[in-house]
Amino acid sequence: MLTRSLQIVAVLAACMTLSACKLVATAAKDQPKSPGGGPAQNAGFSPDRMADEMWDSKAMPYLRRKAGALPEILAAARQNLDDAGRKYGYREKQDGSPWTVVTRFDGQVVTADTTSRAATVGVDVDGDGKADATIQIGPAIRGTALRDALDFVSFTSFTNQIDYAQFGKALNTRVDRVLLSSLPRDQLAGRKVSVLGVFPLEKLDQPPLITPAELTLGPRS
Repeated sequence: MLTRSLQIVAVLAACMTLSACKLVATAAKDQPKSPGGGPAQNAGFSPDRMADEMWDSKAMPYLRRKAGALPEILAAARQNLDDAGRKYGYREKQDGSPWTVVTRFDGQVVTADTTSRAATVGVDVDGDGKADATIQIGPAIRGTALRDALDFVSFTSFTNQIDYAQFGKALNTRVDRVLLSSLPRDQLAGRKVSVLGVFPLEKLDQPPLITPAELTLGPRS
């Protein structure tokens, strides 16, 4: 009977000892830390600097060389989407992602939606008075078409997905700062316009949403 009592006491003492223990998580030895305490980022990476350095020397020459007329691209895409994509654009992933193509066209602004940060204008290209393309004029620019159109920019060249995404955003920011922010937003309707831009080759039943790399306004007609 005494032995049984001693066993019970020993078990209770062990339980009390365990309940008083505190588990402390330890950081992985190989996980670097940032000054703020979180995982370290690529400290030497500057997406804005990268965008600025490659824009005039690599991006613009490539886009000018690759561009096709908008009606020509859309007609080719309706015949064979992949053939049109290969000729006028680029996609890094071969399955499940759209081609991003490069186009150049002249037209007339027939609609202007400048009430939101994601402002756009509709451009009539074929002269029927209806918008054949929707041009993003910022300051908020949707998507990463500028990045995705460049065949010399690969996800594998970046340290991680965050850097890759930031670079896409940096290209949009540069275009807004250098090209779009000075547009006279209350004087766009009716103006002639020349555009070099990019768009994902999908939804062929509606005007493509184009991110401009060059945009020149002409007079009203």
